[in-house]
Amino acid sequence: MRETTIAILGAGAWGSALATLASENGYSVRLWSRGGAKTLLEVVEDADIILSAISMKGVRAVAAQVQSLPISKETIFVTATKGLEPETTSTPLQIWQEVFPTHAVVVLCGPNLSKEIQMSLPAATVVASESAAAAQSVQLVFSSHRFRVYTNSDPLGVELGGTLKNVIAIAAGVCDGLQLGTNAKAALITRGLTEMVRVGVHWGAKMETFYGLSGLGDLLATCNSPLSRNYQVGYQLACGKTLTEILAHIEGTAEGVNTTVVLMQRAKQQNISVPITEQVYRLIQSEVTPRQALEELMVRDMKPEHFI
Repeated sequence: MRETTIAILGAGAWGSALATLASENGYSVRLWSRGGAKTLLEVVEDADIILSAISMKGVRAVAAQVQSLPISKETIFVTATKGLEPETTSTPLQIWQEVFPTHAVVVLCGPNLSKEIQMSLPAATVVASESAAAAQSVQLVFSSHRFRVYTNSDPLGVELGGTLKNVIAIAAGVCDGLQLGTNAKAALITRGLTEMVRVGVHWGAKMETFYGLSGLGDLLATCNSPLSRNYQVGYQLACGKTLTEILAHIEGTAEGVNTTVVLMQRAKQQNISVPITEQVYRLIQSEVTPRQALEELMVRDMKPEHFI
């Protein structure tokens, strides 16, 4: 029987961490990055699973490149990117599915800070697809005694959980940077989850998905860890640095910055209430200071708590 081959596109911290997990499980893993020694063809040729861990801005271009190569009809695509495409507001799942309409596409997402996984600390994640068999295949590849993988049948919801929480993580970083305390942060995260649910359900995801690992779980991880790039953006903004300064020195991509802009655009078009996102947007556009953004949230109209 032929060995199962995993092609991982993107050799950053996240792609490398996933490559290590699959390798430790005995799978043949090939890693591709722009400027790397191997060509894209060499990496994806005869691959059983092609996993994309590239940044949002490169997803469509790389998907188009892969489309031009000979790919088996049985190949499963996995997307581990979090973000929204500025031009179309599409998610990575939607882009890969558009380019490969006859293939199974799986979303991999959860509270997975790359540095902790590289340190072999325990973690859990979700693999979601409309194809249960595809999700189970991917579950087998990455599951281990230190990395627990669950399956889910709501790929859009799982993906949006991981994408939208990056906006709330920027707000959480601001909260900590301003030293506003535990009560304020708990309220922010809770209302942030409500906002994520509101957007996700409007876009066709299932409400319950957001109370799982890729929604609430990922939200808690990124809102509470200095390892989160999005948290760092908010924290450093609150400490007086400019966004340009922060992004120039941060390691990797803080996808929440772009996500905020795209989400704000789409929420306005569809008349979805996103008060936290709106203040994060105004903050990164330098329209308000961190403290002004907080005050705007505190003086909003009174309403019942359960308002979706």
